[in-house]
Amino acid sequence: MTSTRYDGDTWDLASSVGTTATAAAAARAIATRTDRRLIDDPFAEPLVRAVGIDLLSGLATGEVPPGDLVEQVWIDVAKVRTKYYDEFFLAATNAGITQVVILASGLDSRAYRLSWPAGTVVYELDKPEVIEFKTRILAELGAAPTADRRVAAVDLRDDWPAVLRAAGFDPAQPTAWSAEGLLGYLPPEAQDRLLDTITELSAPGSRMATESKPNPQPGEETKTKQRLDRISEQWREHNFDADMARVRYYGERNEAGPYLADHGWTLNGITIRDLLAANNLPPLNDDDMQFGDTLYITGILK
Repeated sequence: MTSTRYDGDTWDLASSVGTTATAAAAARAIATRTDRRLIDDPFAEPLVRAVGIDLLSGLATGEVPPGDLVEQVWIDVAKVRTKYYDEFFLAATNAGITQVVILASGLDSRAYRLSWPAGTVVYELDKPEVIEFKTRILAELGAAPTADRRVAAVDLRDDWPAVLRAAGFDPAQPTAWSAEGLLGYLPPEAQDRLLDTITELSAPGSRMATESKPNPQPGEETKTKQRLDRISEQWREHNFDADMARVRYYGERNEAGPYLADHGWTLNGITIRDLLAANNLPPLNDDDMQFGDTLYITGILK
């Protein structure tokens, strides 16, 4: 059973908030199998299978049809989000940035699948057991990194800058950072600390990509929880006991975009609604999850 988040809680890729990384990889696997126009992640399916959650493995391989278990909007968002961050990293590194940090890297396989410019160093930061698992499974698959991949095996709640530096990170060099699908799983004050720390570790010319979600209007979070509860109930019918409404943090928080702008970042952003339209994908018919107005943002530090 997934429990409500609390300070000091633990998880792995098959429990609590860790299942969100596995579910996201399952969505990438479905998207890759059904539409390679926007996404091609050949490692998503085998990584999900290796985690060992039967329902998500079946969805990733196609043995279980998505149907109502994974609504098409989740798959379409996986397509545009993956493409957005892929393009961010390639634009940054092709512009001369040689240092990349992927925060809460989970089952992200960009260090293995993107065509990185020569000399790029990609730091993957996540909990030690997550880093060990992914590294081992990809090695067993015979996959080799396409950049100089270095790992910073540390929980974001610990002294992760020290571990990142120990892996070779140089804060005097411009960096391309990503915090993909991460901020909503942090308490509001932890989100601010993370963005502050990124800024402190960033040389001028560094780049950043993340999401910036507007604060909820009255009743919106209730609708979100109800939608997630319906999804969780459907998954339980397939022997996957998840409680997706309880792995997030709710309530007011600083919006990431304005917060970063106030800390010296020059930003550009596009809503998920506009990204879907730009990529010729269906519009949102309903938006209980408040997807549509979420901004994907990129910034450059002055």
